[in-house]
Amino acid sequence: MVNAPTRKFRTFVMDASRWGAFHPRPGDVIVATYPKCGTTWTQRIVSLLIHQSPEPRDIMGESPWIDSTLFGPVEPMVATLEAQRLRRSVKSHLPLDALPVFEGAKVIHTVRDGRDACISMHNHQLGMLPQFAMGALANAPPELLARGPRPPVPEAPREWFLGWMDAAERYPDGDDDLPFCEFEQTYWRRRKEPWLLFVHYNDLKADLVGEMRRISQFLEIDTPAPRLAALAEAASFAAMKRDGAVLLPKISEAFDKGSERFLNKGVNGRWKDFLTEGDLARYDALVKRKLSDAMRAWVERGTAVAGDPRALPD
Repeated sequence: MVNAPTRKFRTFVMDASRWGAFHPRPGDVIVATYPKCGTTWTQRIVSLLIHQSPEPRDIMGESPWIDSTLFGPVEPMVATLEAQRLRRSVKSHLPLDALPVFEGAKVIHTVRDGRDACISMHNHQLGMLPQFAMGALANAPPELLARGPRPPVPEAPREWFLGWMDAAERYPDGDDDLPFCEFEQTYWRRRKEPWLLFVHYNDLKADLVGEMRRISQFLEIDTPAPRLAALAEAASFAAMKRDGAVLLPKISEAFDKGSERFLNKGVNGRWKDFLTEGDLARYDALVKRKLSDAMRAWVERGTAVAGDPRALPD
């Protein structure tokens, strides 16, 4: 094992211990991210590169979220993976110090500005169907349920952002989830490992073909240039939106408007429309306190602007 967990991690929707049922194979790909940072987009890219075909495929069925308790027991997920004959990929939202990485596996960590991730999660939470949310609570640990119900999701995105900030500032005495900065630090500390690739949402937006070429090389997949162009077109936001019903066939069980809601806008900077100067100053102060200058620059702007994470100082 190249990364042994040192943190036990259990939240309302995740349980790191579920990885104990996973049977690794050399070549496994783990897409591991903070939520709403381009996870599904990266999963689609990995699937396209593995299959070398632009054909739409069921992302969640093919590449299950192992640590999630939202979709029932882990055993059916493992059975699905065991039945696959091609190279496999899986998804995780665990911090790296809670994620087991076995010899021969590759981990892709996609990052996005924390403000963008926060606002994207607001849409995600607003769109979750009440019956699905209630069903998820059935699998939550008793010690978390004992804290009482969580407050309803506010309609206003600024109010959601302020609550997200409150939790980040209270940590470790607040919520059970690991805040954005602390989560990203677990990956940043290991960014020079040969089995770990950092990808940034901004770079995917700016040069999808170039980033897919880089991911293909990291996965040691030889993708000819003409085919890469076709695969990148299939990974575009417009194509994923068009193919949403095939890519996410069961998502309507969890979200109103199904894939239309889940694949929402695919843009950055929406927070600029409603956060005040005081809100932004508060966020800046939090990030400056928790992240180094180099890490902060990369997390907010990506490789094209801030440089290769492997070459940046701590």
